[in-house]
Amino acid sequence: MYDIGRSKRAAKAFSLDDVAIVPSRRTRDPELVNLSWKIDAVEFDFPLMAAPMDSVMSPETAIAFGKLGGLGVLNLEGLWTRYDDPTPLYEELATISDQVRATRRMQEMYSEPIKPELIAERLAQVREAGVPVAGSLSPQRTQEYISVVEQANVDFFVIRGTAVSAEHVASSGEPLNLKKFIYNLDVPVIVGGCASYQTALHLMRTGAAGVLVGFGGAASSTTRQVLGIEVPMASAIADVAEARRDYLDESGGRYVHVIADGAMGTSGHIARALACGADAAMIGGPLARAKEAPGKGWHWGAEAWHQTLPRGRRVHYDSVGSLEEVVVGPSSVTDGTMNLVGALRRSMASSGYQDVKEFQRIELVIR
Repeated sequence: MYDIGRSKRAAKAFSLDDVAIVPSRRTRDPELVNLSWKIDAVEFDFPLMAAPMDSVMSPETAIAFGKLGGLGVLNLEGLWTRYDDPTPLYEELATISDQVRATRRMQEMYSEPIKPELIAERLAQVREAGVPVAGSLSPQRTQEYISVVEQANVDFFVIRGTAVSAEHVASSGEPLNLKKFIYNLDVPVIVGGCASYQTALHLMRTGAAGVLVGFGGAASSTTRQVLGIEVPMASAIADVAEARRDYLDESGGRYVHVIADGAMGTSGHIARALACGADAAMIGGPLARAKEAPGKGWHWGAEAWHQTLPRGRRVHYDSVGSLEEVVVGPSSVTDGTMNLVGALRRSMASSGYQDVKEFQRIELVIR
């Protein structure tokens, strides 16, 4: 603990850029590394989720990501559930470089009401493609649209917000009771973000299948500037991983998956997140570099178009290749933004670990 002054103490926290992996075992061939990830009854080829952000996830890219072996998550409050064809809106946003103009225009676009029939249609489109189906709502919208999501027969439901707690205090209306809600829902729920041991433990006690660590969209977020909220990801993941261990004992063996959500800009960040204790990573920025990304190189999250207090900005990335090349290669760049799966496999192979659960025990150093 550090003394900030006479009346306040604070712990030191570390980001993923502050830590590094230490190879300390025999090496192995990358082909011998098992990257499969199973959550609930569904198994994936690799432990990556595509973030529910309009800039990277359309029904088409969710299907493509699923066919590659990961889990694509649709934003059920986004442009695809407000407009029959949002393509012209994406094209318009791509021509606006001024941040203030872009924010004002997005606030106008996202003021269009969400259409329940479009939620059902988009999820059905993914289902018909034969890949796992996942949709995301904010805590504020969950109760309003969950019946539509249930009827769509999704494999996973994601409740994602800047900071989500198991108990929310409200002055009007009945707030979402996560424990009661998850108990009554016949769909595995992944919920977050959180960044502390205690909050994670409370979320795990609600019955969630997975907990999102972090506040999402780090590259496009201005939450630190606007709200003063930030927890460096290496420390946050390690704390939540400890909550997972304690909850495993408390519950008599129920395992809750820890999913790193935020600051996943490169394959090195993903590897270090798993080394800190995460079971999987939710990625957004790297997918914005794919040619198929609906944002056409521009990347933004839900906070960017908040009607009264936007806490995000659009960032622009140059395209590096196809979605397939970004995710599973081959790579033509040297900065960790392509072949994310191949890089993770080689990182584990160079460290001598065969699967993610073993890799979580690897030694780390502070840079």
